[in-house]
Amino acid sequence: MEPMNQTTALEFLLLGFSQDSELQPVLFGLFLSTYLVTVLGNLLIILAVILDPHLHTPMYFFLCNLSLADIGFISTTVPKMLVNIQTQSKAISYVACITQMYFFMVFGGVDTFLLTTMAYDRFVAICHPLHYPVIMSPQVCGRLVLASWSLSLSYALIQSLLTLRLSFCTNRVIRHFYCELVQALTLACSDTLVNHIVLYMVTGLLGFVPFLGILFSYTRIISSILKISSVHGRYKAFSTCGSHLSVVFLFYGTGLGVYLSSGISSSFHKGMVASAMYTVVTPMLNPFIYSLRNTDIKRAIKRLLRAGYDGTYL
Repeated sequence: MEPMNQTTALEFLLLGFSQDSELQPVLFGLFLSTYLVTVLGNLLIILAVILDPHLHTPMYFFLCNLSLADIGFISTTVPKMLVNIQTQSKAISYVACITQMYFFMVFGGVDTFLLTTMAYDRFVAICHPLHYPVIMSPQVCGRLVLASWSLSLSYALIQSLLTLRLSFCTNRVIRHFYCELVQALTLACSDTLVNHIVLYMVTGLLGFVPFLGILFSYTRIISSILKISSVHGRYKAFSTCGSHLSVVFLFYGTGLGVYLSSGISSSFHKGMVASAMYTVVTPMLNPFIYSLRNTDIKRAIKRLLRAGYDGTYL
């Protein structure tokens, strides 16, 4: 295959879920409704946390940032897919593809770091309650969130710059519904060894290390909860972690499904379905998980919705 000059206007083709024209309206309606529910649900959580003084705590500060990252995560992939379905075009420009990769890595990384930070927050709250105000001070929380965004932005920038140096062959079909990095690297005619080394190293760093941190935190949390003599006390402690644990299982479970499906299955459709669970369904379900399992969030959202009718937020 002939390499293509990077100075020319390159385009990639996103294969998408289905070539069947009869399924396109169904897919469009499904993903549009999912996108709107995700954005509105996460915006409600952000507004509730900002406007309700009772939620001005580290846990909800992290949750606010997680909702912001989830909006960015789904906005990176779904709008372009909806445009392609509506216009019956599979094309995405070279610049748009690299940009999509960049922001996908940014928001995916932020999600991972924030889930780990929230696990640490619950660990300190339950295992060291007397020292919690000092350990999780506003300054510390701000630094943790800043570090989450900075590390994600830095990695995404490095990987994007490494991708920009590549030359791509005449085969420009990406067998996915968005510009997935691994799929794009298979289309390169130039050497991708450095790209893959960085990819595997950071995937391990962003996946394995945070997961170990979450596992360690909840091992200590469960051990501390079991020592509580009061049944009501144990239930209250478990309930404060229930929402976060549900999101962790959903995020890591679907993310693991993406990599397992790509490794053991030759069907790219199965890989895309697993990716849709990870990139589309998970951000949509997070607001429901927190609003259904968290009394404070439910109360704040009710006040927020009621204020829409009254014109004031009480």
